Amino acid sequence: MTKLLEQALEAARNLPPTAQDDIARVVLRLAGTDDEPPITLSPEERTAVATSQEAAARGEFATDEQVLAVWSKHGL
Repeated sequence: MTKLLEQALEAARNLPPTAQDDIARVVLRLAGTDDEPPITLSPEERTAVATSQEAAARGEFATDEQVLAVWSKHGL
């Protein structure tokens, strides 16, 4: 294991359990050992995804200000 990966895992130990699980899922997927089935979307979520894809196809994206507002809301 590399020093960087050890450092990342040590940092993850200090996160809440849900964040640790999110990181674990990403690592497993990247390592190609993810046995977890894909998430099933609700009808509302499918509609939201379709709406977003249609907006992207039209070239409609969030402004820099909108993105920064979302990041700020979540402390990023």
